Amino acid sequence: MTALPQYDRLEAQGIWRETPDAQRQEVIVSFGDATLVIADDRSARALAHWSLPAMVRRNPGKRPALYAPSEEEGEELELSDPTMIEAIEKVHEVLEARRPHPGRLRSVFSIGAGVAVAAIAIFWLPGALIEQAARVAPAAKRIEIGRQVLAELTTLTGRPCHAEAGDAALSALAARLATPGVPGPLEIDVLPQALKGARRLPGGIAVIGRDLIRVDTPEAAAGQIIAAELASQTEDPLLTLLHWAGARAAFKLLTTGDLPASALKGYGEVLLAAPPARPADEPLLAAFAAAGVSSTPYAFSLDPSGESVLGLIEADPFRDAPAPRPVLEDADWVALQGICGG
Repeated sequence: MTALPQYDRLEAQGIWRETPDAQRQEVIVSFGDATLVIADDRSARALAHWSLPAMVRRNPGKRPALYAPSEEEGEELELSDPTMIEAIEKVHEVLEARRPHPGRLRSVFSIGAGVAVAAIAIFWLPGALIEQAARVAPAAKRIEIGRQVLAELTTLTGRPCHAEAGDAALSALAARLATPGVPGPLEIDVLPQALKGARRLPGGIAVIGRDLIRVDTPEAAAGQIIAAELASQTEDPLLTLLHWAGARAAFKLLTTGDLPASALKGYGEVLLAAPPARPADEPLLAAFAAAGVSSTPYAFSLDPSGESVLGLIEADPFRDAPAPRPVLEDADWVALQGICGG
């Protein structure tokens, strides 16, 4: 939801400079959720986020239009696109119309406007702010946040297990699970205690519990990772984190590029207590087929009796024939089983 629905997904080219003395550069300007997003024209990296209500026009009525994020000297944006200019001006017209004006019913209008603004601030803006912060976060920042989440998680689970041969096996497993349908994780870590199954963290980081490497074959671990990856396509792990951390944390991420130091405190407990929802059988079986992995070991890792996962067992894409290639070679699997020692 954008500030005005008719301008959803509106983009235009512009010229931006960060300071009065800075070199002007070409940018892409996007009309977003209560903000104007200014991104580098080549890399698409977000350079600035301006509050639409706070923006001011330096040269009313003239073209190209010159805008600033506030009355203070500093950043400046030049726009020539008439639709983008119209959208910005429309926002300001709507805001001006909502402001109380002198008159017989001024107090009534003031109260109504105050209630409307409060309602927007309480019910709409926080959600929009959180979604915008998750949407524009670049890949490098997602990886950084994922590692911060992992650090918080390890205060409860212990540090990830490492061994030279075991780490090589984890890299082989990540590469093996990369498919067109379900991209493999950037990295996989094994946590020595407390965690059961698998979790997907922001930035393509997957963590699995030691329980998944204590079984006979690697298919159960592979299946848990495939399911977590598939679930992350429906519910972005960064978005889930920001909903938990709140609008204040999202605002700081959006404006400074960093989360508050205390934003992740306690999130490890949430991850341990709330495994991701299991995807529906049909897309899950399709993901197993695309990855070339049997779904039966995964099913039994969820329910050893098999009763509640019968669909995954009976419709296993490799029930009547072996998978085209092993999840891991025997030597890699043995190395992975010993990654935590003992």
